[in-house]
Amino acid sequence: MSTPRVDAAALRRELEDLVRTPSVTGSEDAIAAVLADRLEAAGLTVEVFHPDPAAIRDDPAWPGEEVPRDTLPVVIGRAGPAGGRRVVLSGHMDVVPVGDPGTWTVDPWGAEVRGGELYGRGACDMKGGVASILGAVRALRDAGVFARLTGELVVGLVPSEEDGGQGTLAAIRAGATGDAAVITEPSGLDVVVAHAGAITFRLTVPGRAAHASRRREGVSALANLATLVAALEADEARRNAAETEPLMTALGLPYPTIIGTVAGGEWASSVMDRVVAEGRYGVRLGQTPAAAEAELRACIADACAGDAFLREHPATVGITGARFAPAQVPADHPLPAGLGDVAEAITGRRPSLLGVPYGADMRLFVGVGKTPCVIYGPGDVRLAHGADERVPLAEVETCARVLAAWVERELTG
Repeated sequence: MSTPRVDAAALRRELEDLVRTPSVTGSEDAIAAVLADRLEAAGLTVEVFHPDPAAIRDDPAWPGEEVPRDTLPVVIGRAGPAGGRRVVLSGHMDVVPVGDPGTWTVDPWGAEVRGGELYGRGACDMKGGVASILGAVRALRDAGVFARLTGELVVGLVPSEEDGGQGTLAAIRAGATGDAAVITEPSGLDVVVAHAGAITFRLTVPGRAAHASRRREGVSALANLATLVAALEADEARRNAAETEPLMTALGLPYPTIIGTVAGGEWASSVMDRVVAEGRYGVRLGQTPAAAEAELRACIADACAGDAFLREHPATVGITGARFAPAQVPADHPLPAGLGDVAEAITGRRPSLLGVPYGADMRLFVGVGKTPCVIYGPGDVRLAHGADERVPLAEVETCARVLAAWVERELTG
């Protein structure tokens, strides 16, 4: 098996440029233009689609959204003849906000390198993986592989992953499907073959107002929220204990439930009469988001039924934002097996096959695009979304080498 040579210096410069181009979810047009130019320079035929977000919202498979938008730029590059075998390399362009800049020790958009790691918002999630795709494409071009392709390579670079996956849905509708797909989300260069899902919810919890000096005559909505949180904690324990898939049980808590925001109260000396809490509820492997929603609603309804006040004044549940279904590809499927063979040949280490507790666009390729898909990319996902986010440059280069060799093996027969 040949290994097309990856230009490490060019790869670093490219990743620096990507991190220095802010692309917070909902504002991806600038980086889409950069990436379209880079793919074209690497020898791909490139199209930039701008599907109407309203039309995507009407799609039966619409995955939800958390950021209002009026643009949805999708970049698709192609090489090789159509009509035969097709493989897809995919990554998302959007990143989450920086948060409090004071918690960073570097400029979040500066792409500073320390100790072999490149720092910045999105470096790990997932501009490092996008750079790996670009590096792999250039390596294939430079090695003359494009002229020998017997099938089609499709590169799909998408917006809106962080708030649900509308970009990947639009790419799938534009034809970014195939016989196999690899998403270069951070996996520490292991292969993710299963991931959980998640839904976001809003819980509106009533109480009864009273003057603070007569608090026993009121009913605290905050105390009622505590009752419901206890019920959610018990529900979380039950749902996770019921899991039997070893890939997921190895995680310890594959389907977490959290309350992420709480708002309530209008006056410091009044008993709260209303609290609104927003949170995340895990979707179990093999379960639909709708079925998870039914479990969530049943949990809250049962908890309300067991409380004297909430029985008469029940809390309400609304589903908001993204709807991440779970996904799984069999561990013995040719995709993870073949990718593992290539990675082992190049690095000397066989990648582990993993399950992960978070949602990803993998489920859209598998469930909507009918395309077997795994996640394989540089970086530690535990560093994603946090201050001092970073990715090892060596892993970015290794990922590019593995992708290039895998594509060559898959599409040159």
